[in-house]
Amino acid sequence: MDMKIPRRTLLAGATGVALGASALAIRPGAARAAAPLPLTVVNRTGQYDNASIWVYVVGNDGQRQVRVAPDGQLLPVSLDDNGPDGFTDYAIPLAATGDTTIPLPYLSGRIYVALGDKLKIKAVTDGNGNPALAYPAGWVATDPNYPVLHDCAEFTYRADGMYCNTTMVDMFSVPMSIHLTGARDQTAGALKDGARASVFAELAAHEAFGPLVLGDQRVVAPGHGLDAGLFPAGYLDPYVDRVWSEYAARDMVITTNAGEFTGRVGGEQFVFTGPGQVAFARPTTRDVLFCDGALHAPNDPITGPVAAVLAAALNRTTAVSHSAQPVTDPAAFYQEEPAHHYARVLHAASVDGRAYGFAFDDVGGFASYIEDGAPQHITLTLTPF
Repeated sequence: MDMKIPRRTLLAGATGVALGASALAIRPGAARAAAPLPLTVVNRTGQYDNASIWVYVVGNDGQRQVRVAPDGQLLPVSLDDNGPDGFTDYAIPLAATGDTTIPLPYLSGRIYVALGDKLKIKAVTDGNGNPALAYPAGWVATDPNYPVLHDCAEFTYRADGMYCNTTMVDMFSVPMSIHLTGARDQTAGALKDGARASVFAELAAHEAFGPLVLGDQRVVAPGHGLDAGLFPAGYLDPYVDRVWSEYAARDMVITTNAGEFTGRVGGEQFVFTGPGQVAFARPTTRDVLFCDGALHAPNDPITGPVAAVLAAALNRTTAVSHSAQPVTDPAAFYQEEPAHHYARVLHAASVDGRAYGFAFDDVGGFASYIEDGAPQHITLTLTPF
């Protein structure tokens, strides 16, 4: 399993980018990508004109939280940027007509798009006393950005390349794709024609997932829905119980870059041995959906990769049917109930079958993620609704 820049390294934290300097370190001997990188934003929504769309490029330069100005300047976040309404105005308007190009400096962060109204992003003080941003949380009814149609793509751009993805890990709202040119020509996130409407309709018709569809604004990911009381807290528990029962009597083998780990359940612990020993307590539905808690995956070569593969197997309901993990045949995914239908529907709506429906959708290469060591141009297209 190859997870060069997994999503948990691209971004960390729910209220701001929290990457440290090590996450932006340049690999020795790596080819250097030339900064700034042209970022072109293309409006193909068919429903919003350029004057009704704003872009925000915010993140971390390895030492501090920053934002990108329309001319490409990398500026530090400051509490003084909060205006009379209590929020910053880091919006980059689209060009009056045609496409909009922004010079992108080195940083790791998010490209937010807001349609119909600007975002309300507040500069705050983080736990270390440093200026930070309270990012939009469209899944929280009390968040000031809850009424605003918005979404984002994620990226890390540094001297050894561009690493980027579209994401539905938190919610799905605005269909978009990223096109990266450089040593290769790659696209990620492109959806089929009419996919937005079909995703909303299919999930709305499902008893458990229907409450996650918030009008025509967005579909909230089930983990956040669970926290908001919109999704059953024990939805995946029957499947987790089956896995723990099955592997009390047989072995699961997880293969990572470090080698093979053989696991068996003893009591409540799923214990894997191999290049190292890793143990997991029985996870809750919330743990599975967030790939956290009992399935927390640190950025290390042993525990993290095993946790990621096990979390992917539980989210894709392949853990019982396949004792050898990870499973690389997508036809085997989401075949048992209770299934993660949010992730299933998003993958089915994607042109290439790749999406970021949960945090470890990169296991086996099924995430809407691309990278290039010699990038020349990146395009973010807001595709038709």
